[in-house]
Amino acid sequence: MTTVLQAGFAICSSTTYFPLHHVNNAKSLQLVSNSRFQSHPENSRVLYVQKGARFVHSRISCSANAVKPEEGSESVKERSVSVILLAGGKGKRMGASMPKQYLPLLGQPIALYSFYTFSLMPEVKEIVVVCDPSYEDIFEGTKAKIHVDLKFALPGKERQDSVFSGLQAVDSNSELVCIHDSARPLASSSAIRKVLKDGWLIGASVLGVPAKATIKEANSDSFVVKTLDRRTLWEMQTPQVIKPELLKKGFELVNREGLEVTDDVSIVEHLKHPVYITEGSYTNIKVTTPDDLLLAERILNTTSAGSS
Repeated sequence: MTTVLQAGFAICSSTTYFPLHHVNNAKSLQLVSNSRFQSHPENSRVLYVQKGARFVHSRISCSANAVKPEEGSESVKERSVSVILLAGGKGKRMGASMPKQYLPLLGQPIALYSFYTFSLMPEVKEIVVVCDPSYEDIFEGTKAKIHVDLKFALPGKERQDSVFSGLQAVDSNSELVCIHDSARPLASSSAIRKVLKDGWLIGASVLGVPAKATIKEANSDSFVVKTLDRRTLWEMQTPQVIKPELLKKGFELVNREGLEVTDDVSIVEHLKHPVYITEGSYTNIKVTTPDDLLLAERILNTTSAGSS
C-alpha cells in the first residue's frame, strides 16, 4: 500500500508514531505519539521515501523510552550551543536569480533574520554557516554586530551532507548542536529556547506544530483508503536540536549503511533514540515560494505594528 500525503506533516496512530522521511525536494514527514515521543510497534516503524508523487516504504527501528521534559528543569548553559545554519540550498522553486535564503525580506537577506536571532542568545557560542563561499560576505559583514564566533563550512550534495560538513566545524566543547534552515526567518528566541531545553533534557528535540489540514491515506490507484486522525499529526520545523555525541554516532550509522534522510533528528532515530517534539508556532514558516515571501512580510509587519 502506498500513501499520498501533503508534504511537511507527521503521521501517527493514537498510540504509536512512525517517523516518515522522503526525498526529491519534499519536506520531512514524521509520526509521533500523543506524548510527542516517537514509539514503535514491535521495535519497527515505516520509513517512506518519495518516488514521484507517491511513497514507498521500508522498516527502521526507534525507541521512545524517555521522560517528558518538565517545567523548571535544568536550563541550557550560556555559550554551550553550536548552531549549524544551513544556507547552501538552491531555492529553485522560488524562480529567482539567487538562492531564496539571500533574497531581501523587508530590505534584509532572509538568512540574516535567524542568524541575528541566534547571535543574540546567550546560550549560543558559535554559528557555523553552511553556504557557498560566494555568499560568505553576507555573514562576514555582520561581525561588528554579533558577539558569537562565526565559522563557515561547505554545503554538500544532500541536506545530510551539509549537516555533516557543518558538524566537522563545531567546537568540541559544545554541549548541543542546533540545526536550522536559514529559509525559516521567523523562528522566535522563545521557541528556540524551549527546543534547546528539551534537546538538553532528552538528547534530541525538534520544533513542530499540530497539523491543521486533513490528511488522507490512499492506495496505489489514488483511491482514498482512510482519513487519518488529525489530532495525532504534527508538522516538523526547525531548529532541530541534538547532543553532538549522539549526532556523531548517528552519522556513523547513516554513513556506514548508506541511508538517506532529509530530517535532521532522523539521523539519531536510526539509533532507536527518543526524539521530543517541542510545540512551536505556525508563523515559523519556510520561505520557498513567492507567496511564502509575501506571507513572511505580512507577519513581520504585523509583529512590528503590535510591538510599537
